[in-house]
Amino acid sequence: MQIGKKIKNLRLKKGLTQEELGERTDLSKGYISQLERDLSSPSIETFFTILEVLGCSPSQFFDEEERKQKVVYTQEDQTFYDDQERGYQIQWLVPESNEKEMEPIRLTFKENGEFKTFEPSLSETFGYVLKGQVQVRLGRHTYIAKTGESIYFHASEEHKIINDHKGMSELLLVATDSYL
Repeated sequence: MQIGKKIKNLRLKKGLTQEELGERTDLSKGYISQLERDLSSPSIETFFTILEVLGCSPSQFFDEEERKQKVVYTQEDQTFYDDQERGYQIQWLVPESNEKEMEPIRLTFKENGEFKTFEPSLSETFGYVLKGQVQVRLGRHTYIAKTGESIYFHASEEHKIINDHKGMSELLLVATDSYL
């Protein structure tokens, strides 16, 4: 078992640097580095202290099944929102994706449909037009993307996506978390 690798993964999930973990456990950055590379083994007391700081119990740490991540999401995992007034439907492809670093959605527009206006943020947005044509308003600029084309932009200005097609338009949209 690679204890060091598991410690490193927990540290990264907590958003801590080696130095920060060292400060919280009264260990040096160098020692944390050695542990993570399995060049050194911690005492039981040190190991428990590290796990406590990382918010993990020993049973969770050694339970392989509990640590297994979900990779495949089915249609039953997806949720929908239909805004009849604005003429669009959102399909969240991954549950609780708004709490993750990326938020993938499938966005379907009725004719003349438009998504809400978003305020400037630190997010990055990627989209792939599956069907139809969309207009992206980014600040004072307007861009058009057709079936098979992609969009990518930093959301540093007010932005909005609108159906620019007679009929339905559909796109896959992925936005990064705005606080990153």
